[in-house]
Amino acid sequence: MGSHKMMKGAIFFDRDGVLNELILNADTHEYESPHRPEDLALFSYTIPCLQELQHTKYDLFLVSNQPDYAKGNVTLETLYSIHNRLQKILTSRGIYFRAYYYCYHHPDGIVKEYSFDCECRKPKPFFLFQAKNGYSIELGVSWMVGDRDVDIMCGQAAGTKTILVEEPKSIKSRGNSCPDYKVRDLRDATRIILAHPL
Repeated sequence: MGSHKMMKGAIFFDRDGVLNELILNADTHEYESPHRPEDLALFSYTIPCLQELQHTKYDLFLVSNQPDYAKGNVTLETLYSIHNRLQKILTSRGIYFRAYYYCYHHPDGIVKEYSFDCECRKPKPFFLFQAKNGYSIELGVSWMVGDRDVDIMCGQAAGTKTILVEEPKSIKSRGNSCPDYKVRDLRDATRIILAHPL
């Protein structure tokens, strides 16, 4: 079997604003990532879309910037608990991601050990290359799906096709990227990907 037979495509998802709803922060009046496990709410269509995509030959990955510990907003344990809730919901519905990649750093944070210009924060493509090397992913036939410019830039830096989800609550975080596709939500992104089978 040639090595090209071993290569496979992937779908890299951003999390907040793509799979789950952004939460209004009463203090900042900004829509942000959930700060408590009980605030994690998947969109109504997330599970059916992921179930459809799991039946393709694409592997599923999550790539998410989660700087709230670095910024002093939550504990690392809380971020882990939010992830655990997500994973539990997905696995209970038969959805299995190959890997979950989280960057917990922020260059302007206040927690010293996590506040620097790291290698893994999007738009840097560090985690996509990690998936390529660890899971024999062919990035040229893969997808990056996100609601912010940094997601699109990350995918482009790695050589994937890109889909920008135009989630209204994250509009301030986009406008300077040129994705391959712009869609309303994960349902439209799913249709596009299904139209490009491996």
